[in-house]
Amino acid sequence: MNLENAMDKLTLMAVEYGPKLLGAILVLIIGIWVIKVLTGGFGKMLDKRKVNNSLTPFLKSLVSAILKILLIVSVLGMIGIQMTSFIAILGAAGLAVGMALSGTLQNFAGGVIILILKPFKVGDYITAQGHSGTVNQIQIFHTILKTPDNKTIVVPNAELSNSSLINFSNEPRRRVDWTVRIAYGDDTNKAKAVLKQLADNEERILKDPAVFIVVSELGDSSVNISMRAWVNAADFWSVFFEMNENIYNTFNREGLNIPFPQMDVHIHDNNNNNK
Repeated sequence: MNLENAMDKLTLMAVEYGPKLLGAILVLIIGIWVIKVLTGGFGKMLDKRKVNNSLTPFLKSLVSAILKILLIVSVLGMIGIQMTSFIAILGAAGLAVGMALSGTLQNFAGGVIILILKPFKVGDYITAQGHSGTVNQIQIFHTILKTPDNKTIVVPNAELSNSSLINFSNEPRRRVDWTVRIAYGDDTNKAKAVLKQLADNEERILKDPAVFIVVSELGDSSVNISMRAWVNAADFWSVFFEMNENIYNTFNREGLNIPFPQMDVHIHDNNNNNK
């Protein structure tokens, strides 16, 4: 008798919930396919609008996640699960997870801020949190930097969005500074003229603003001459290094001495003084 009652209940449940379950499964399958199509179309739209390459994957993932959550909620409602209780449980679980992953959520928020405000983009050379490198990827939680010697640095987005950083690639031009030391007694006018000639011969140095050359300091063992010139950002390091070599070689030919720090020591013979 008990077996018959159980079979009857199973039959009634199958008749009552079977169509709902099949419909929910069908909606789930179709919904996943529709979300995939919509996400792909959304990505193509972003590409046509030439949205930043760093922002496109994030937006596609966000849209896909929101649509999938809505789909799951709809499917559960079709089965007959009370959404109020489900949402309450989901909210409590979300609060607990949020408290446990507070640092991760801060990095997520930092990533959103970086992608929206764009203090830097992929390909920029930046200095932040004591690290310097070219931005390789801007991920949801971290930003990946590549150093000139090909090291990978992972910096949390929360720190990048809440602290100061230097973006060396944001402007099309950069100023190159040199400090050249000559010995006391050398002709400062001649040294300035040699530097001006070297700058004029360097085609990558821009003519406007003009090159700035002054005697900047009377040091302990040298007269310091500062030269400032503007170049395109891409030429910064090549001009800096090559000009250093040119200055050294030309100063040698022109008889201008580049001194090194030195100290004069005077020895007094106290014994002789007492005689």
